[in-house]
Amino acid sequence: MQKNLQFGVIGGGSWGTAIVKMLSENLGQIAWYIRNDSIIRYIQKEGNNPHYISSAQFDVSQLHLSSSINQIVEASDILIFAVPSVFLEKELANLSVPLKDKIVFSAIKGIVPETGLIVGEHLHEVYKIPFENIGVLTGPCHAEEVALERLSYLTVACSDETKAKRVGEKLNSHYIRTKISDDIIGTEYAAMLKNIYAIAAGMSHGLGYGDNFQSVLMSNSIREMKRFIDCVHKMKRNINNSAYLGDLLVTGYSIFSRNRMFGNMIGKGYTVKSAMMEMNMVAEGYYAAKSAHQLMSKLDKKSKTPIIDAVHGILYKEKNAKKTFQRLTEKLD
Repeated sequence: MQKNLQFGVIGGGSWGTAIVKMLSENLGQIAWYIRNDSIIRYIQKEGNNPHYISSAQFDVSQLHLSSSINQIVEASDILIFAVPSVFLEKELANLSVPLKDKIVFSAIKGIVPETGLIVGEHLHEVYKIPFENIGVLTGPCHAEEVALERLSYLTVACSDETKAKRVGEKLNSHYIRTKISDDIIGTEYAAMLKNIYAIAAGMSHGLGYGDNFQSVLMSNSIREMKRFIDCVHKMKRNINNSAYLGDLLVTGYSIFSRNRMFGNMIGKGYTVKSAMMEMNMVAEGYYAAKSAHQLMSKLDKKSKTPIIDAVHGILYKEKNAKKTFQRLTEKLD
């Protein structure tokens, strides 16, 4: 790999903002795509994103900001995508610059609804990016704690270890530690699935279940995650590593978790629509629950995923949350 590769970040939400902050610790220049010109003008004037983790301050001289995705893609060798999976294709629809020669890392935790694929597979199938040029960034890491510079850990996964190390080096700092993995498919599915389990944790809290039950729920969730990922892509992996179990725990328990918050509101009796409107943020687990349920139905009907099935039934089939969780408690151990 050449030495001075240019980095670009696609997405102006909380995670995109956090990634730019991490990169700014090591890079003199970062290209950053934000679709709203008024937000760009605000950042240029005030040095922070007004809508997401506004406590993160930037030296604007380091930022090449643009509302043109083509300009940012053209200026970058390594791209990090950090937009909700449900909006990915809408953003890429405006793209006229080819992606196939770029190195692309996904920080997106979900399935692309148009194809039903995780982001890495989608980029390979639709945009012809070779798998060795595709990587994944996963937690356990909340954007809010990055802004506060609290010690956090990231997993950088890519089949090409050199590229994973290069990206990891640029994200490392006194408050960020990175780990390299070759399990690109497993870590990406884990990042998607943990949002579903966080919704389940939130639902249980909203329904009045205590910490004792939620610990059992999380224990069963990691085992269910392993069954799911092994069914999709079987390889030697330790499901108890931070990229799997650690990311699940922080998303299931943290006050910063929007998926847990969404589930908590559903448990308290909110409709899906009203919960989404009140949050004013995307809960990726909502879309992931549908995709995961459909995928497992196609792949292996014998594989047991009672937690995913319960969340899917409540969110998409209007099943009663209280009764569904009562039945779920009998399936857990």
